Amino acid sequence: MKILGLAGWSGAGKTTLMAKLIPVLTGRGFTVSTMKHAHHAFDIDTPGKDSYVHRAAGATEVMIASGKRWALMHELRDAPEPDAATLIGHMSPVDLLLIEGFKQQPHDKIEIHRAANGKPLLSTGDPTYVAILCDGPVPESPLPQIDLNDIEAIADFVIAHCRLGKNG
Repeated sequence: MKILGLAGWSGAGKTTLMAKLIPVLTGRGFTVSTMKHAHHAFDIDTPGKDSYVHRAAGATEVMIASGKRWALMHELRDAPEPDAATLIGHMSPVDLLLIEGFKQQPHDKIEIHRAANGKPLLSTGDPTYVAILCDGPVPESPLPQIDLNDIEAIADFVIAHCRLGKNG
């Protein structure tokens, strides 16, 4: 399984890019999964539902399943947050795992940079960044730069960088 991260400051368009890139990659015949880091508390469960009641009662893990999908919720219960490598170990194998966030983990990453955000580059001095997706030239970076709106070129870069394909 090949792994590539998409990282950028809040408001850079990471999720929007993922929503456009995934169908292009799957349309080219690759299987793609995603993993996203959240910097805040989140809940995918609904208060009052049985699975929520199970977690609230103290279960460490609760799995909910149907004929359409299944989900496993794991409560850390004061344990430290797992790193990306640990979480990747829970993923089923696919051609490509795209990771949104986890900007300081050791896997290869592409930075999404918008000049209008006024934020510094994340990739400066970090060798895990392999390219920048941007809405204009970023002269202070030696990394390859791809127009943030050119989804086909981004997909081409991802496929080449990750060596996806018949001889991958």
